[in-house]
Amino acid sequence: MSEQKNIGIDRPSFLQRLVKQKMALVGGIVILLWLLVGLVSFFYTPYGPNEVNMAEKLLAPGAGHLMGTDNFGRDILSRMMCGARISLLLGFVAVCISLCIGIPLGAFSGYYEGKAGNLIMRVMDSLQAFPMLILVMSISVALGRNSFSAMLAVGIAGIPNFARLMYAQTLSVKQSAFIEGEHAIGLPRRDILVRHILPNCITPILVRLSLSLGSAILTVSSLSFLGIGVQPPTPEWGAMLNEARADMVVAPHVAIFPSLAIFLTVLMFNLFGDGLRDALDPKIDQE
Repeated sequence: MSEQKNIGIDRPSFLQRLVKQKMALVGGIVILLWLLVGLVSFFYTPYGPNEVNMAEKLLAPGAGHLMGTDNFGRDILSRMMCGARISLLLGFVAVCISLCIGIPLGAFSGYYEGKAGNLIMRVMDSLQAFPMLILVMSISVALGRNSFSAMLAVGIAGIPNFARLMYAQTLSVKQSAFIEGEHAIGLPRRDILVRHILPNCITPILVRLSLSLGSAILTVSSLSFLGIGVQPPTPEWGAMLNEARADMVVAPHVAIFPSLAIFLTVLMFNLFGDGLRDALDPKIDQE
């Protein structure tokens, strides 16, 4: 008995597990810094993000403009700050769309099964059969070339990922002995699904959520770079790269900074998601 008690006491908590994931900790800190930069941009930027000054176009990074200026003389640092807010917001809303639609569809299909459930999953399979970028490009062009359509397109394209994950998790949890016991005592099926199955599927959903945020930001930026997402002069990172193409040779800094921002943000979300997965997995002993 005493050995069992000691095991329970010595077992590391979730936060202790997460802190021990050094790369995940770095990822979380960088993500928080980007969020802070985005919030600050509501109230302060060194210059107006769309303030044109042709007399100072394509200036190299220096004291007056820490990241230089673009081909319209706009301060890149100010645009990067606003771009953090816009890129993170678009990615977050797109993932929320995927989550809020995909999770109920997957849970319903996995728990009730039947013809309706099978039909839903076949639709999800059909959507996943399309290459991701082609699918979001098609949806975005059909809805119109703007930030809303890009966000909605990425959200729709991400629904199958959450739906299939929730479908598999629901099928697994549904076979558990405690769920069968709840059926035996006559609990309503809806209550079993909402109050007992869904909470037991939270861990993989949280991990998928973190990884999907990085993917969504990258996809939205790709659409903007191709000219079918966020449109100039809105200071979104992908749109900034699109505008920088003509001047990359003579002024490489106009493309370097937004490229680094996209790369670091996606990498940090992936690192944080990997660490979150390990911290939430009770089978992994971090000690």
